Amino acid sequence: MTNLMIIENKISAVKKYLHILDGYKNYSREKVEEDVNIRGALERYLYLAVQAAIDLAEAVISHKNWRKPASMGETFEILREHKIISAAQANELIKMVGFRNIITHDYGEIDYDIVYDILQNKSDDIKKFLRIIKRFLS
Repeated sequence: MTNLMIIENKISAVKKYLHILDGYKNYSREKVEEDVNIRGALERYLYLAVQAAIDLAEAVISHKNWRKPASMGETFEILREHKIISAAQANELIKMVGFRNIITHDYGEIDYDIVYDILQNKSDDIKKFLRIIKRFLS
């Protein structure tokens, strides 16, 4: 499989998870926190969407043969260094990596105000990231 095919697969995965997340946007913040099934699914799909965005960034870095990131957050920093994404975009995506780590490692109570904000507002940052990567590759 070529690097470009891998990148296309990563783009497809990100789109799939964002589409699923869009279905959760109709729930109220209270419903998300009180319903264990909605909460669990939402946390999982947010994790998968962020992980797929990280994987996409890593695939682009590999395709371009740029330096290897030392951390997941650094993948977005490398894209910023190469002027693929802005500093503001990199910072937002790095924050999402931090959120992903909280979900993954169960660092404590999850703040559902943050979960709901990511669902309603920050998932658009990933959509914007996809548009930028597609433009960059064409």
